[in-house]
Amino acid sequence: MGYTQDLGIRAKTAEPVISSASTKIKNDALAAISKALIDNTELIIAENAKDIESAKENNMSEAMQDRLKLDEKRIKNMADGVNELIALNDPIGQVVDGFTRPNGLRITKTRVPMGVVGIIFESRPNVTVDAAALCLKAGNAVILKGGKEAVNSNICLGKIMRDALEKSGLPADIIQVVENTSRETTNELMRLNGYVDVLIPRGSARLIQAVVMTATVPVIETGAGNCHVYVDESADIEMAVNITDNAKTQRPSVCNAIESLLVHKNIADDFLPVIAERFKTHNVKIYGCERTIGILGDTVEKASENEYSTEFNDYTIAVKVVDTIDEAISHIRKYGTHHSECIVTKSLDSARKFQREVDAAAVYVNASTRFTDGGEFGFGAEIGISTQKLHARGPMGLSELTTIKYLIDGNGQIR
Repeated sequence: MGYTQDLGIRAKTAEPVISSASTKIKNDALAAISKALIDNTELIIAENAKDIESAKENNMSEAMQDRLKLDEKRIKNMADGVNELIALNDPIGQVVDGFTRPNGLRITKTRVPMGVVGIIFESRPNVTVDAAALCLKAGNAVILKGGKEAVNSNICLGKIMRDALEKSGLPADIIQVVENTSRETTNELMRLNGYVDVLIPRGSARLIQAVVMTATVPVIETGAGNCHVYVDESADIEMAVNITDNAKTQRPSVCNAIESLLVHKNIADDFLPVIAERFKTHNVKIYGCERTIGILGDTVEKASENEYSTEFNDYTIAVKVVDTIDEAISHIRKYGTHHSECIVTKSLDSARKFQREVDAAAVYVNASTRFTDGGEFGFGAEIGISTQKLHARGPMGLSELTTIKYLIDGNGQIR
């Protein structure tokens, strides 16, 4: 475990510096990182081009290539995201609660950094910057393990950020990128007890389950998104089409895009032909139940258990016509991944029932699931979307990268 243990030692050595750094020091470092990203745009694009070329050679889908690609606009968005963190309140030292016991002890509950955060992720090199910047602002050191498909981009971005840290007077080892992309190295990182305080996997359901089953360090599950839109019988059809189209096609490779569409039988004849026409503009492949095929014809392939349980990450969707809202909720309970779910309806009763009974981190009424995002929620960037219930759920921003410390002041009390 020489290589990964060395990363852990270096992270633990840098941790006390960033955990005790002032808000100004952290914000100055973030500003330096943001500027460095813009200044090195051409270099980032050149390194990213190597990954794109490899992706094409390996027949990666266009949707997944889009997930991997960095251009001038996306680099600027990354830099802007780092700058947005500067404006956010520093969670470290925040008083969550405070009270005085009858014996005179004054107890204050405060936020402190987690320590060393390990992050294992796939495909999207922007995660390298988002995660590093969030961890830095929250006072944590971070070890970033991206996928081999983005190795050139990730190493480049890591070096740029580390150089910016050193120029700001902070240890470069606050941010470390694992350059060895082997499975053995990944497994070692998952077992780096004593060095990594929490591990956050971000990517496919397969990746997340592999981490959960292998890791011996604490894990926060994120990411897997088999998300649904349910079109209720009272839905406004134009609204339902716009929401469904956006949730599926605006960026199909991300975890908050929908993979399945549920439609009440009383609106199916009117709604399905309209959404099918909209999907044609994006060449969306449709799998459907027998009633869906009866309405849309042989352009739809028969859906099976496999399609309803699959996170496609592509221009593909599974459709089912349901008899009741209860059937829709039951379907989501069976196939959903507790990420993001949506109902389109004019009925307040249906809306409240759906939000009350659907078990997910984010439950929408009349809005696209694509809003499940740290930036869209006003958290700045995000470390991922937690689909579990401990210790965080939903978009993980700065507060979710902290833990709690109790400060107790007395005047000689003994028990």
